[in-house]
Amino acid sequence: MIKVNDKIPAGELQQLTSDGMNNLSTDYLFADKKVVIFAVPGAFTPTCSEAHLPGYVVNFDKFKAKGVDRVICVSVNDAFVMSAWGKSQNAENILMLGDGDATFTKSLGLDMDTASFGGVRSQRYAMVVDHSVVTHINVEQPGKFEVSDADTMLALL
Repeated sequence: MIKVNDKIPAGELQQLTSDGMNNLSTDYLFADKKVVIFAVPGAFTPTCSEAHLPGYVVNFDKFKAKGVDRVICVSVNDAFVMSAWGKSQNAENILMLGDGDATFTKSLGLDMDTASFGGVRSQRYAMVVDHSVVTHINVEQPGKFEVSDADTMLALL
């Protein structure tokens, strides 16, 4: 599993925009930037929609004030689902990125098999990444939502 002082592995995530599908490299997303990235097990799921993503939406300006260049939400869903979820949550300032085949999530060592829930998904986590290097990482225990929320990550900055 990725840990503090590790470099984000090379890879791509997908974003759907009004101009179509974009494949965004990890170099583009993280190089020369301070980024908060958080992942959820699934878009439109209860904890993810009621608490996790909304906390980052509401606190986006606080992250910017602390020098964060981007806030990224990732899920093992396709970019179409991530775009629709972002719109439903008024997450216009959050980069809503799909990891449809879980390649990025697996490269971090943060994948989990949820079997009947949806197969391979991401563990719930949040990281601070400074110039492609992880400076903080909080991974939730299964079924918990205690350390990857926006307020906890703000306190680490």
